[in-house]
Amino acid sequence: MNVSAVILAAGQGTRMRSKLPKVLHPICGRPQIEYSLRAAAGAGAETIVVVVGHGAEQVREVVGERAVFALQEQQLGTAHALQSARSQVSGSAGLVLVISADMPLLTGETLSALVEAQRGSTGALSLLTVISDHPRGFGRVVRGPDGLVVAIVEERDCTPEQLAIRELNVAAYCFNEAWLWGALERVKKSPKGEYYLTDVVALAAQDGLKVNAIVLQDPAEAMGINTRVHLAEAEAVMRQRINQRHMLNGVTLIDPATTFIEDSVQIGMDTVVWPNTYLRGSTHIGEDCQIGPNTMMDDCQVGNRCKVLAAVMEKAVLEDDVDMGPFARLRKGAHLAQHVHMGNFGEVKDSYLGPGTKMGHFSYIGNAQIGPDVNIGAGTITCNYDGVKKHPTEIGANVFIGSDTMLVAPLKIGDNSKTGAGSVVTHDVPPDTVVVGVPARPLTKKTERHDG
Repeated sequence: MNVSAVILAAGQGTRMRSKLPKVLHPICGRPQIEYSLRAAAGAGAETIVVVVGHGAEQVREVVGERAVFALQEQQLGTAHALQSARSQVSGSAGLVLVISADMPLLTGETLSALVEAQRGSTGALSLLTVISDHPRGFGRVVRGPDGLVVAIVEERDCTPEQLAIRELNVAAYCFNEAWLWGALERVKKSPKGEYYLTDVVALAAQDGLKVNAIVLQDPAEAMGINTRVHLAEAEAVMRQRINQRHMLNGVTLIDPATTFIEDSVQIGMDTVVWPNTYLRGSTHIGEDCQIGPNTMMDDCQVGNRCKVLAAVMEKAVLEDDVDMGPFARLRKGAHLAQHVHMGNFGEVKDSYLGPGTKMGHFSYIGNAQIGPDVNIGAGTITCNYDGVKKHPTEIGANVFIGSDTMLVAPLKIGDNSKTGAGSVVTHDVPPDTVVVGVPARPLTKKTERHDG
């Protein structure tokens, strides 16, 4: 039997107190709904339908072509939301998996087990439940004398006896499609003016059809997001999962509790990540690296055997065997080639440092192309901005830049040249030339070597 998935994402989420739709609030770098999309695909859904309402265009933009959409124009409850998806689902599947986009901790493995339970059943539906002393507003699962599920009662409608029930409805279902749509038409409007999807459970029992209840082994999967407090709780669980995944793949995290790695980050084996490190976005780190402590990377590419101590990096590239920090800053477009050393309190932006180049401390390099084996002395500054536009600096191979040199762009410095300490270089420097002073002038020309 084919499987279609319906992800309910139309709610406003007023308790989040936000202009952003609830299902787009991020957890470990991804909008909540992305985890639901991944879980539905992991359960084998061939068609995924996202029901949108509040913030529909924003949700459509994030989801893109990974799903088709159904619009719930009026938010009249979960049963009404599922009915909105009928035309996209009807006739295309034997089973309909229904989940909420505000439950990002549900996994594909759990939903696969739910689907398989219904696939092997002649009943109307299967649902997930959790045993917990902390109901968090979930409905109670009511069982009959024979132990079979006969109803789900929303918390606001529970009697005192029903409130004491510890088995809670997770709000994840797998339906027999042949029965589902007719049952939805029989759901009556609640006193609140909404149509509850939970009411179909009682309808199934009335029809004499079995309702399977699959109890979650990991109660954390049942965590729904209604407030920013819940968001932080889910973030902690997801971060623990991500950190565990990296450790099982051969990455050492010295203190997982103070290591923050977003879901999209990749790390090679035998890399060590030290405390207070934040790895975000599309960051990809190679093998045998030492990262941190006190390091932040956003969308960075790091090669093998790199050492990065107390650095802040954004959209930067480090090739193999780079050594940098502490307190180094790489801004967008920084590219450090193999065996580059970058000292403390340095900054590089939109520049390439060639293989073997050493950049001293307290230096700034911007809009520059620097050749191999260059020595950049402490306090060197590329003066690349004239107040109107930015200008490039080009430095050839084997150049020695003396400490406290000001390189006033646009500027080219040829191979094997040198600048004296404290120089202000305002004109191009030919190869094999030493310049000193303010403004810098040629001091001497290096004697050409002859092999005897």
